[in-house]
Amino acid sequence: MTKEEIMNLGFEELESRKSAIAEETKEADNEQLEALNAELDLIEERRIVLANEAEESRKAADAVAKGAGKAIETRKEDKAMTNMEVRNTPEYIEAFAKYVKTGKDAECRALLTENVEDGTVPVPELVENRVRTAWENDEIFRRIEKTFVRGNLKVGFEVSATDAEIHIEGTDAPKEETLVLGIVTMVPQTIKKWITFSDEVMAMRAEEFLDYIYDELTYKVIKKAAAVVIEKILDAPAESTDTQVGVPTIDAEPSTAAIIDALAKLSDEARDLVFIADGATIAGIKKTALQAQYAYDPFAGVTPIQHTGMTGAIVGDLAGVQANLPEGEDVRFKFDDSTLAEKDLIKVVGKLYAAIEVVGPGMLCKIGTAESE
Repeated sequence: MTKEEIMNLGFEELESRKSAIAEETKEADNEQLEALNAELDLIEERRIVLANEAEESRKAADAVAKGAGKAIETRKEDKAMTNMEVRNTPEYIEAFAKYVKTGKDAECRALLTENVEDGTVPVPELVENRVRTAWENDEIFRRIEKTFVRGNLKVGFEVSATDAEIHIEGTDAPKEETLVLGIVTMVPQTIKKWITFSDEVMAMRAEEFLDYIYDELTYKVIKKAAAVVIEKILDAPAESTDTQVGVPTIDAEPSTAAIIDALAKLSDEARDLVFIADGATIAGIKKTALQAQYAYDPFAGVTPIQHTGMTGAIVGDLAGVQANLPEGEDVRFKFDDSTLAEKDLIKVVGKLYAAIEVVGPGMLCKIGTAESE
């Protein structure tokens, strides 16, 4: 429809046209999708005009009720659902599943009743809950600091500073504080993991498909993101520079004594303390406590967390690591149905845009030759 035609439509006609567009998008090519998206923008513009006119009529009617002028007829419209309500309808869940498979969001947009911020199509609540649960279940990533700033992010930190002094009246004034600051620049990169599945998965009902794909790939992407957290800690220099936060090392095998020595390296800002090592190392420390034949906490009061494939250990507060997620915590998918077509398999890549860096001095300490696969 032309702009002139759309600008003459009423509320019911606009909704009817939006429904028609939702059907047209199923067979549309890229050029047609662009035209349909442009028409949806005009429909939204017309809807706003009509809403403003209805509001003016309501105000005029209120004025008449109070004794001013002549009453005018107010138009009654059915209350439209909000985007938060629309995203949980069966129609929207079906459209979102198609969007995940094809990358085309026109059908989702046609069902929405409000413009979406930054062009981002909202996920159904069932997907949002699954993603949130996956993040919260990861013992490493749920403990780090998270921000959602678009583009590169600069985080300042203190490299060194002289201590405060007591000034006794009548004596020379204390020397001015010497403060050295550094800046960590967080540059986002794409964290990727991929899996293959059969054609039958693509034929699943929308809700079953979304449950399957998010359970399978979101878990793997988050696990990879947690591995990047460990790598950043292990790769940190022993002492801070003007661009990197230092993480000191205790030159000893992981043990209760080494944990206590590592705790002594931390600042008083480190509070949610953990001990990260592989399963064999954690089990070995527990066995040592049993062999001692008297009760004591072999981890000196910190929470042990297993990270497979790691040598050495890490002690400290993971809040000393920050992840900046410019596109949020939602994992994006890319489907490839041609590379493994002869095997009736589809390759799907899960992607998370993130920058992960150590930003908190005095929050972490390494034990032994700490490395990760």
